Amino acid sequence: MRTASPGFRTVPVLNVEQNRDVADTAGRLLQLLALLQRRPSWSGQELANRLGVDSRTVRRDVDRVRNLGYRIDSTPGTTGGYRLGVGTDMPPLLLDEDEAMAVAVLLGVSAGVAVPGIERATLATLARVDRLLPPRLQRQVKALRAATVPLMGHVDTVPAAQLAALAQGCEAHELVSFGYSSREGKTSTRRVEPHRLVATDRRWYLVAYDLDRRDWRTFRVDRAKAVRLTGHTFTPRPLADPGRLVAEAITTTGYHYRAVVRFDTPADEVSKRVPPHIGSVEDNGGCATLKIGVDDAIWLTGYLIELGLPFEVIDPPELRAGVLSIAQQVARAHGVPVSTEAAPGG
Repeated sequence: MRTASPGFRTVPVLNVEQNRDVADTAGRLLQLLALLQRRPSWSGQELANRLGVDSRTVRRDVDRVRNLGYRIDSTPGTTGGYRLGVGTDMPPLLLDEDEAMAVAVLLGVSAGVAVPGIERATLATLARVDRLLPPRLQRQVKALRAATVPLMGHVDTVPAAQLAALAQGCEAHELVSFGYSSREGKTSTRRVEPHRLVATDRRWYLVAYDLDRRDWRTFRVDRAKAVRLTGHTFTPRPLADPGRLVAEAITTTGYHYRAVVRFDTPADEVSKRVPPHIGSVEDNGGCATLKIGVDDAIWLTGYLIELGLPFEVIDPPELRAGVLSIAQQVARAHGVPVSTEAAPGG
């Protein structure tokens, strides 16, 4: 009878059924991790139903995953459940085909567009995702990237560390200070309670309560310098819609007129045609009101006509008069009789 050589261990040989059990368990553990990544929490019964096992098996599988070094928090009782905790190691990111395709495309098209300092990390992640895609998806992603021509204007970039600090201030309710340059180039030091970061197609904005001015303000993040978390926390103030605050600021500030236009069309329909960085659309009893900054009546008239919706300029009176005057000129040029009465407000 042959014995094992000194210093070597004998390795047990698994039969076919044992091999199949090991493979099934490994596959189920990966599926368990994937489920825990998709939702904040799961009940034990929900996991059992998804995995096709009983609750005891779910508990054993959770213990196995914990033994692999991943933290899974659990709460007892009928309303309890499991959730993936924050640990020292990042679990493998498990994606289905559609999710993997979306990640690969987005990384390829928008790598580092508006946030400098993350280009290398983005490209490294892109290369890793590409290697993990099955050949069929690799071909699809490659074809899509090759056929795509991005048509984007200038994007004001901001350092990644700066965005991270502001986001941390918003999340932890921590006061932030920074130097800020206004539109006119004036510099000042601001102390604010950060509320939300708002991203448009060109810029990042911070919505915050300015402690010195005692009011809500919007700040272009690319104009902020030396962002610093102060270590002092605050109780958040209520603000219904930070996105609307930014939309109103960027669509009216710096223009000669702040136009108010009424449409006999539902607000949802007008919102589909007017991007938030152009104007702010509000519901007004089944109709829509558009607030938009403009410098002259000619541009406003052309833009409103291009929307293809019935409209009426309400305010300011001089802008309303200007639009009516343009309409009269167009009518005369086409032989249409017009009233000689003065336009309201003109």
